[in-house]
Amino acid sequence: MSSNPAKALLCLIVVLFLSTADCGAAERSTTSPNIIVFLSDDQGWGDLSLNGNENLSTPNIDQLAKEGTQFDRFFVCPVCSPTRAEFLTGRYHPRGGVYGVSTGGERLNLDEVTIADTLKAAGYATAAFGKWHNGMQYPYHPLGRGFQEFYGFCSGHWGQYFTPMLDHNGEIVTGEGFCIDDFTNHAIRFIEENQDEPFFVYLPYNTPHSPMQVPDTWWNRFADKEITSRHRDPDKEDVVFTRAALAMCENIDWNVGRVLQTLDRLQLTNDTIVLYFCDNGPNSFRWNGGMKGRKGSTDEGGVRSPLIIRWPGKIAAGRKAEPIAAAIDLLPTIADLASVPLISTKSLDGVSLKPLLAPEAIPNEWPDRTLISHWGKRVAARNQRFRLDDAGHLFDMSIDPGQYSNLAEQHPEITEELKDAVRRYRNEVMPGYDKDSRPFLIAHPDFAITQLPARDAVTVGGMTRSSRHPNCSYFSNWCSTEDAIHWKVDVVEEGEFEVGIYYTCAAPDVGATIQLRFRDVMLEGIVSDPVESALIGGSDDRVERGEGYVKNFGRMTLGRMHLPKGTGTLTLSATDIPGSQVMDFRLLTLRRISAEP
Repeated sequence: MSSNPAKALLCLIVVLFLSTADCGAAERSTTSPNIIVFLSDDQGWGDLSLNGNENLSTPNIDQLAKEGTQFDRFFVCPVCSPTRAEFLTGRYHPRGGVYGVSTGGERLNLDEVTIADTLKAAGYATAAFGKWHNGMQYPYHPLGRGFQEFYGFCSGHWGQYFTPMLDHNGEIVTGEGFCIDDFTNHAIRFIEENQDEPFFVYLPYNTPHSPMQVPDTWWNRFADKEITSRHRDPDKEDVVFTRAALAMCENIDWNVGRVLQTLDRLQLTNDTIVLYFCDNGPNSFRWNGGMKGRKGSTDEGGVRSPLIIRWPGKIAAGRKAEPIAAAIDLLPTIADLASVPLISTKSLDGVSLKPLLAPEAIPNEWPDRTLISHWGKRVAARNQRFRLDDAGHLFDMSIDPGQYSNLAEQHPEITEELKDAVRRYRNEVMPGYDKDSRPFLIAHPDFAITQLPARDAVTVGGMTRSSRHPNCSYFSNWCSTEDAIHWKVDVVEEGEFEVGIYYTCAAPDVGATIQLRFRDVMLEGIVSDPVESALIGGSDDRVERGEGYVKNFGRMTLGRMHLPKGTGTLTLSATDIPGSQVMDFRLLTLRRISAEP
């Protein structure tokens, strides 16, 4: 040791500091990995440059594939909410009561355990930013399904993507700018705030789902772009729609890159598992590798999705995994990779894909399996080589990815095996799943506010819904005292509530008396303030939409109401209409008022 005591002490301090720093680094590298899941909406397998589409460039997602493992044949559901349910639970969506995309059919049964429940129980900070689409009223709300923070919307589609009305932990807020950029901003903030503990960030983006809105930066790249990679039947393709969809996909890629850059900046890249997949096939006829089917179809093109998983140093880089896999596999795979115990007592339909992700060679033998594709009454089956479509036709997908040649007669045994799988699914999974008697839960004691949108209501009389798609709709033409809005509800716990109404009303129509009833309880108030709003959204659309437009709705306080516990019908009606109509109605809210000390 040095004869200089001060120098020796300094050296000792340096050694101890470095040792402590090394231990800290080792401790962080051996704790549970962070997890980020990107889920895009209506983006087909073909909407990425890594899969051969020459119309666009998705460098960040492409780079994920180079640094991780890409699954060649990964399958989801034909539409949105079932895929989300299968990802969340590891189980086929009918088991969780999901049978529709709106008016309550999108709700995931409350006895299902989600991936967020699982990771939260293991000590993860959990958050979701984007489109939820598995229930709105707590505890169907994300904050009742294992997420500690939620910012986004709970419906299937949204009517405006620029500065829209959103939900932040149950409170109604106004978004900032383009929603995908906004969701990503919130995710980045959450990552920064939770960088010292394991976190799970779920980013279910809502694009390129319609309405086809995207900032100028992205649209300008495609407004006059020649589309060279075309749908297999070009006459069916709406090229302007394709341009808009691809512009939205490039925006998604940019936002994925922002999150990945955040991981790099915080030195979290090696400690973070990143997954990217889509919820169904493309929402228009556009290039999709020549496959048959699009969104809504149980054919290959309707249910094939990219799946990329990256975890540097822990899973293979640049590999394409050939065995078929599905959304039901993601919960067990994530839990297995993170060494997190499964807490659900229900059996899973999915399996862990971890053996296919190891840096060493893929196992020589991965057992063949049969996966089911289902929507409505249509059920198809897929094994490693063959697809049986919902009409009973058999296709050899290894040589006929476009499903042109029916080989059912040439392969009767395989046809019968897959038909047996379909029969078992119909007999064991489907019975009664779409017979929904669940009321909408309101007034839960663990959640301050309940939202009851027009989407979840039924009407009597002459009122009309603003769109044939209920998700983001409102009611208009409320002109008679015989008209009424009804919700079938279950008041979870009695209490005093402040009732709010989101509406528009022209100045000449102000003054209607409206009434809210539940059982023997009634609250009455007057629409005293005008809220004027033209239809919004059209000026931001790149393609004329099929859904209805929305408005800038204002809020009025109807008053306070004491709700008794129990089931019944919550009814909103009018007793006096001095103008031409009552209002355009969008949303009713119930805020629990705490008891006085």
